[in-house]
Amino acid sequence: MREAASSLAALVPDHLNALRARGYAATTVAARRRHLKDFTTWLEDRGITRPGQVTLPVIERYRLHLFERRKRDGAPLGWGSQAQQLLAVKGLFKWLTRAHHVATNPAAELELPRLPKRIPRTVLTAREAELVLAQPDLDEPMGVRDRAILELLYSTGIRRAECSGLQLTDVDLARLVVLVREGKGGRDRYVPLGERAALWLDRYLRQVRPRYVTPPDEGWLFLTKRGRPLAPKRLGSLVSAYVEGAGLGKQGSCHVFRHTMATLMLEGGADVRHIQEILGHAELSTTALYTHLSIGQLQAVHKRTHPARLIRKADGP
Repeated sequence: MREAASSLAALVPDHLNALRARGYAATTVAARRRHLKDFTTWLEDRGITRPGQVTLPVIERYRLHLFERRKRDGAPLGWGSQAQQLLAVKGLFKWLTRAHHVATNPAAELELPRLPKRIPRTVLTAREAELVLAQPDLDEPMGVRDRAILELLYSTGIRRAECSGLQLTDVDLARLVVLVREGKGGRDRYVPLGERAALWLDRYLRQVRPRYVTPPDEGWLFLTKRGRPLAPKRLGSLVSAYVEGAGLGKQGSCHVFRHTMATLMLEGGADVRHIQEILGHAELSTTALYTHLSIGQLQAVHKRTHPARLIRKADGP
């Protein structure tokens, strides 16, 4: 047993390297590093530094700490954030056990918080989506770029980070497909691209992108005025501004188009499993949330078949 050789904090880098070797995405490893830093700091404040000192009751106290923890604005940590923190702890001790740094896994019986399956708050109608798409100023080069971005998001439903990470070689305008590399969970997938979105991307690539490329061209699809790749945070801000600027009384960012695309396609008759493939969901249950939003078809069936449909208003209360 190598327990006495290293502190828990000193073993965390080895665990993270093991995750990299297993193909975990860089963003996931970075998040695990932050979560485990919080955990080991909390332990050290209580005099716990060795792996063997950590027991299930200790981890349960840490769970309670996360539950009671407040952010700077006074709001509690969301259930998802708490689950991610505890998932990092479970992963660490699973590795420690396999690597024989501890004899038994104290986190083996730790149960993660049950995450509520919430329906997305903001979904646009087809008309509202068109209003948002019309917001960029097409007299400005960056307006053409932004229109291409909005069209791409609406057509494909890809995530913010997936969009900002696209390279020129990932978009095939002739075949009308987009290759999303290392999406959530490190999975690659091909996504259909609509013809209108392809036309806007073609216009951007011909008229706008060449103006801002600075050598050497690293091949990023969407560039800033300085020729740098468009960062996810900046991408989210500009999409949010266009949604707000449409005057719909709705707020949201890149995920608004993801939710909208999935909902409208389901209402149009698309199979939920096809939507699952497009969105890159590992579990069908995640995609099934959008079926709750596709209320239009249910209303039509209800109106057509419910026995009360024949009751006149005059017969009511």
